[in-house]
Amino acid sequence: MSDLPRKAVTRTAKLAALPLGFAGRATWGIGKRIGGKSAEIVGRELQQRTAEQLFKVLGELKGGAMKFGQALSVFESALPEEVAGPYRAALTKLQEAAPPMPTRTVHTVLEERLGENWHDLFVEFEDKPSAAASIGQVHRAVWHDGREVAVKVQYPGAGEALLSDLNQLSRFARLLGPLIPGMDVKPLIAELRDRVSEELDYGLEAQAQRAHAEEFADDPDVLVPAVVHQCEQVLVTEWIDGIPLSEVITDGTQEQRDRAGQLLARFLFSGPARTGLLHADPHPGNFRLLPDESGDADGKDGMDGWRLGVLDFGTVDRLPGGLPATIGDSLRMTLDGEAEAVYELLCEEGFVKESIELDPDAVLDYLLPIIEPAKVDEFTFTRGWMRSQAARIGDPRSPAYQLGKQLNLPPAYLLIHRVTLSTIGVLCQLGATVRLREELEEWLPGFVPEDAAALEEGESAAEA
Repeated sequence: MSDLPRKAVTRTAKLAALPLGFAGRATWGIGKRIGGKSAEIVGRELQQRTAEQLFKVLGELKGGAMKFGQALSVFESALPEEVAGPYRAALTKLQEAAPPMPTRTVHTVLEERLGENWHDLFVEFEDKPSAAASIGQVHRAVWHDGREVAVKVQYPGAGEALLSDLNQLSRFARLLGPLIPGMDVKPLIAELRDRVSEELDYGLEAQAQRAHAEEFADDPDVLVPAVVHQCEQVLVTEWIDGIPLSEVITDGTQEQRDRAGQLLARFLFSGPARTGLLHADPHPGNFRLLPDESGDADGKDGMDGWRLGVLDFGTVDRLPGGLPATIGDSLRMTLDGEAEAVYELLCEEGFVKESIELDPDAVLDYLLPIIEPAKVDEFTFTRGWMRSQAARIGDPRSPAYQLGKQLNLPPAYLLIHRVTLSTIGVLCQLGATVRLREELEEWLPGFVPEDAAALEEGESAAEA
């Protein structure tokens, strides 16, 4: 057995205690107010205590709770600065670490899946895990052919734990709402739950990683480690070193932040075009910044030698034709101020339900601030910009909030939307200056007018 709390009742009790803890701290806060402390100070202390308890429990449980915590982590940059500090510390810790499985459990899984002589497959195997994920942990090792490898071992009972945790979390999603201003937490949990079965299947993950590793094999900007071996509950891939993006966020130079941000944007938009797959788990723990093979990180602008290492392909969106051309079309037309055309396209795709009628100009006003990064040659993503967008869309008194409530997100776009929003969150955490428009022109179908014309001609020919 693993050290995942084994009984469902134990896990349920830990999670069920969270709302009680929130209520207890609210009472504590009232007492503080009576004692003379200002509402602002009391609110900040409440936020800090809430963050500490929430992520302590999520980290202990792993499973779906930790997965939920990782999903929340990319929205950290939307939090007010005075409360973001405690969250940032707790979330960074959650991304990179969790209580490890006992060594005997790891050995049992390896024996069951790789055979009694599993040790013979490795020249070396480190029992102490180097990283923890939501459904497994990673051990550094040396494969029998001398390659350094990462061995991902799935927690026994991980599937049941994931579903149990996410069901529990959905019961008090409303209480977690303040963690993500302007976002409805419940659909986020529902979507995570829908992806659980895929992420538990290491065979599917191996296929997605192989496709990326082959496509990016000679890429100067992106490195995807090759798959070495895969079986149920065990995935062995080549090891890559590098600076975790979480460390670049906390301690990186501006040059590292900008380079990491540019490569992250490039990977987000080029991946679907090149592989037909969208890496759908863009939290900082899944990326590394590493020098090129020569070890030289100094190119013509001082940073060109750095590459982006990409890990964890457990969650992907399958997009055989790349990102939908509708995204490029609507983005281009919005930037051009074509309110009627944008509105018509959104209605056709189901972003506006048939039963609802909106003012096209109001829709344009709603969209333009969000897509500001695509309007200019380069854009500096900041926590302040992210917070301003979250406040604009999340404030019930705002016209943008009222309009946003009437828009719909079609199921086909749910994961794309989450990945895009999450990536923007990471770019804001990095504080990176990125030439986003350059990546859109290169990789996003429909964004460049000539592409749009060619797409229309192709569709007309197909219809004929």
